[in-house]
Amino acid sequence: MSTTATDPTPPVIDPELPQPMSMGAVLRISMMRRLWFAQIISVFGDFLALFAVIGVLTFKLHATPQQVTGVSIAYMLPIAILGVIAGVFVDRWPLKPTMVSSDSLRAALVLLLLFAHQTWHFYAILAAISVVSSFFGPAQGVAIRSAVPLHGLRSANALMQQVMFGMRIIGPAIAAWLVATFGARVCYLADSASFVGSALLIASVPFVAQPKPASPTAPPSEASALTRVWTDMKQGINFIFHHAGLLFVILAMASAMFVVGCFGPLIAVYVRDSLHASANVFGIASALIGAGMLIGINALNALAKNVKNTVLVYAGLSGIALGLLFLTLLTHVWSTMLGDFIIGVAIAGIIIPAQTMMQQETPPALMGRVGSTMMSLIFGAQILGLVASGILANQIGARYVFAVCAALLAILIIVGRLWMEPKGEPVPA
Repeated sequence: MSTTATDPTPPVIDPELPQPMSMGAVLRISMMRRLWFAQIISVFGDFLALFAVIGVLTFKLHATPQQVTGVSIAYMLPIAILGVIAGVFVDRWPLKPTMVSSDSLRAALVLLLLFAHQTWHFYAILAAISVVSSFFGPAQGVAIRSAVPLHGLRSANALMQQVMFGMRIIGPAIAAWLVATFGARVCYLADSASFVGSALLIASVPFVAQPKPASPTAPPSEASALTRVWTDMKQGINFIFHHAGLLFVILAMASAMFVVGCFGPLIAVYVRDSLHASANVFGIASALIGAGMLIGINALNALAKNVKNTVLVYAGLSGIALGLLFLTLLTHVWSTMLGDFIIGVAIAGIIIPAQTMMQQETPPALMGRVGSTMMSLIFGAQILGLVASGILANQIGARYVFAVCAALLAILIIVGRLWMEPKGEPVPA
């Protein structure tokens, strides 16, 4: 492992880590348990509000497919742009006030959806919420790293991702029922209340003081605020680019999210044009991706505790490529279902090890910057995938877009093996 010359506190990781902790053991840590409950509450509210917005745009305002896709872009774009900068402040601000104030601000911003009546209203409000989320995400990563021992980080990340994937499966159905029964306003109110509940839970957590960033090459105190922000931001970026293993897993995760960005909008087109199947098949195929992610997380935690993070990432990239090949070479309902499920399982095999390796390898004083840079790349890759999917599909068709994505993943695997293989990576937790 190599680090930059400006890295003040390179991580020291014991290659003989204790036996990895189970998810149950991690949940017995009070701070982690409360962070997990806060995640469940806020993510559930987010899914309700997001699907309510999509429902209003689709069925009430009769938005075009491009306008509906714009909802996702409006939410992801600020995080992609601000993520790198946000981490600088997260590393310097006190952790608990940052998270509590982020939740409180989002609770207020969600209420503005009650007064939204035009497409651009929804875009603006979701973008504002995303700006605040760009600070909360890295802060949550730092909080988890401070709450859980190194040998429990994989289980901790699995628990947090379980919430995301689980809500991806049940969220649309619950949101659709609530909108049909009570109207979209109830979903907005529920989301606002969920942020308040999350803020209260986080406020009750006794946080451990985090080390402040310091560097022998830091600019003098009289330097402008912009110069100090740029220096801190560059320090985090340099750490990533001088750590071959970490750079690889971040690029792998970004590539996986690019594929997800391409795959999501095109699977409906693929079902319609290549399978000549109904909307029911599309619904089942989409649900199988989420189910594969959820099963993959649990299988990873139970069966691959002592497998290296990078090995799991290679396996995840290979699995996504295999699933895409199923969709490219075979045009049957069963092969589509199998391919989608494989892709879901494989994505879990990338997300959890990549997050865990980032937390294990990053010095505590750089956690906010490295985590936010990773988040920025992930959201940027998803946006690029959303945009590229439409352009490429119009030119070559959905099946060949899947083939191109599989080829890109194969290239990344080769590049990783040749030039980004980490030296001496310890057995992960």
